[in-house]
Amino acid sequence: MSTCEAIIQQPFSPAHERISWPKNSGITKIPYSIFSDGGVYEEEQERIFKGPVWNYLCLEEEISNPGDIRTTWVGETPVIVTRDHDGQLHAMVNRCAHKGALVCLKEKDNRKSLTCIYHAWNYDLSGQLKSIAFEKGVAGKGGMPPNFDVSEHRLQPLRITSLYGLIFGTFSDETKPIEEYLGPKMSAFMKRNLDRPLKILGRHSQVIHNNWKLYAENVRDSYHATLLHTFYTAFKVNRLDMDGGIILADDKWHHISYSKRMTHKLDQEYSSANVHSAKYTSSLAAPELIASWEEFDDGITHSIQTIFPNLVIQYTLNSLAIRHFVPRGVDETELFWLFLGDKGDTDEQEGMRVMQSNLTGAAGLVALEDGCINSFVQRGTKTSPKESSFVEMGGTVAESNESSRATETSVRGFWFGYRNIMGFNQNL
Repeated sequence: MSTCEAIIQQPFSPAHERISWPKNSGITKIPYSIFSDGGVYEEEQERIFKGPVWNYLCLEEEISNPGDIRTTWVGETPVIVTRDHDGQLHAMVNRCAHKGALVCLKEKDNRKSLTCIYHAWNYDLSGQLKSIAFEKGVAGKGGMPPNFDVSEHRLQPLRITSLYGLIFGTFSDETKPIEEYLGPKMSAFMKRNLDRPLKILGRHSQVIHNNWKLYAENVRDSYHATLLHTFYTAFKVNRLDMDGGIILADDKWHHISYSKRMTHKLDQEYSSANVHSAKYTSSLAAPELIASWEEFDDGITHSIQTIFPNLVIQYTLNSLAIRHFVPRGVDETELFWLFLGDKGDTDEQEGMRVMQSNLTGAAGLVALEDGCINSFVQRGTKTSPKESSFVEMGGTVAESNESSRATETSVRGFWFGYRNIMGFNQNL
């Protein structure tokens, strides 16, 4: 065997053998190598995205009509979601049962059936193979063998479920029912934001140059939100000196962070700690950018809810959005934004939501900073695999804290879930 062949045939060792997690650190120190190790990345595709989790696929609103088709991803696996002509929802791997080619090439489509362009294998909207071109050959010659049976071939299915208009899929038979997976606190907050007739106002996407877990950390990091984001601080949209808190799911995998704009009381720490985002006294030439109305009676004007592994539900002022971040390699992630309204909104309310959407998204006044900062972490850590991050703001455990958002408790919650599903418990 040549050296090249030996390298090709050498399998990756399990993640818990590849990564040296700091001993006795619990979930307060995260090894930098976890963000750059290719073997770990490949194992995540199997243990997490194809494991016992519910992966967000799309909105029911996106496939509301019979024959509607939506392509999406579970980790790096391409997936098709359909609504058949009886109104039933289906999800399947976007991979022809013949040669493995992509079957659906458009992000959104409407068809009577699915046909692979390569060799014209045709499937119904549930993914069952219905026919193939020249199955019997030509003039009695060629074709498939006599025992070939189309009913024995199909696109690989996923189990699916839906909740408050969101469709989820899983490869695992062990995944709990969706409301049990989320837990009562997460389900209730999803209901608050999403249990209504939803309308899609706009969408876009961006590629960010960092490992997907850095974005998973970032959206759980309430500590950074008004230290990094100048607009939030300067115009008092979301600050640490507003009432708010962190709610973790019972299993710690998912979280909610929230703040209440009307409770703002200036904390001198912003000036004494020389926080860059608090150095500006600008005014808005177009104050309608942050004009809003009181939509709920709980006082919450900003919230971020994460669902493990890679879904975010955002509510800022009245801007409601879904973020779905998809791994594209060990150091690249694609982030999809879907901005939503209520079908019962007045024209004025819809206009406010659209205007407020300029705060976030690929070119927003806030979220563009996250795209930069995560790439800075990726670049800063990749050459120091033996070092670790330090996440002890607010304590050393993962638990809810409804008195302060100056904490990294929900970041620790993510790593609690991650180390369990990836098998890191044995060396901690």
